[in-house]
Amino acid sequence: MLAISGGKVFTVAGKVLDPGVVLIEKQKIADVYAGNQVPAGAAVVDATGLVVMPGFIDAHCHVGIAEEIYREEGDDTNEYTDPVTPQLRAVDAVNPADLGFRDALSGGVTTLVTGPGSANVLGGEMLAVKTSGTVIDQMILRRPAGIKAALGENPKRSYGRDKKAPATRMAAAALLREALARALDYRRKLENAAAGRGEKPDRDLKSEALLPVLRREIPLRVHAHRADDIMTAVRIATEFDLRLIIEHCTEGYLVADQLAARGVMAVVGPIITNRAKVELQGVTLENARVLAGAGVPLAVMTDHPVVPVQYLALSAGLAMRGGLPEEQALRAITIDAARILGLEQRLGSLEPGKDADIVLLDGHPFDTRTMVIKVFISGEAVWEK
Repeated sequence: MLAISGGKVFTVAGKVLDPGVVLIEKQKIADVYAGNQVPAGAAVVDATGLVVMPGFIDAHCHVGIAEEIYREEGDDTNEYTDPVTPQLRAVDAVNPADLGFRDALSGGVTTLVTGPGSANVLGGEMLAVKTSGTVIDQMILRRPAGIKAALGENPKRSYGRDKKAPATRMAAAALLREALARALDYRRKLENAAAGRGEKPDRDLKSEALLPVLRREIPLRVHAHRADDIMTAVRIATEFDLRLIIEHCTEGYLVADQLAARGVMAVVGPIITNRAKVELQGVTLENARVLAGAGVPLAVMTDHPVVPVQYLALSAGLAMRGGLPEEQALRAITIDAARILGLEQRLGSLEPGKDADIVLLDGHPFDTRTMVIKVFISGEAVWEK
């Protein structure tokens, strides 16, 4: 048994314990309680003067698939040859040796979601992984963590310049609908064949990848900045009865009531950015506050390498400048992020039974002076300053 003792423990699930003890046994949190008494025989990590928190969760980035240092050699984010590629799997492209994983640990990020970029209307599977390991298959928490889709300027720019669809927003929406309708037809043929009412269709990997989306087992995660693109995603999700996450959601504050009414979730960011393209004209730090105030479940992302993954906590801190309450800002990179990923039973708070993914810091995570001192994943020390 390992005891992290004497620190200021932000459980996220309840009160701050100062001082508090976190007990770890067999890769899991065994207990969390106030004080500094530890069981006899336990190995002790002295956290006196430190903040103890659950590991941070970056709900949207491209670590390992847009590799640090490299340019085109290590960039596998976008398959520019076909605008509809839901069958692509991030697990086949993520390099666990990417320096971005080390950067994540240095910033206290113990879980992240990585995957395709936004050049394609349907880009492929996204992947939730722990940030320590040498074989990606052994780092996986959830596969897939959703199917990536994109609306707005990126698919238009990627294909329209070559006189290919989508050259307009209408075409992007039509291609998305077409792929979903084809997958529905494929599902119907499979069901009929299983019931003896026809022959089994030839395997269709594109449609097969969308079946879990149609069954609401995983969300469709749609890149959308402008309010009109966000509402197009909502319209299509309603039409096909899909679970929907809006990625970026830059102008979500303009339609926050609509998103809340339809149970749409948002992964907001990158927060540390300028108006790098026309779709970011309406960017504001108040976005997260408005979305949260309307009741939209949200997480904060870095979109690494757009913002380096180690600045996830600072990104959430900046959302506070826009009015997001401190508690919600902390939750946006811990338990609320875990909830959006469907991993809240394992991650996001310091509670008995959860994975022992724990970060020790020398100050509050939103203070720019704060340094990450030590990181544990599944109870194992994986990074130390």
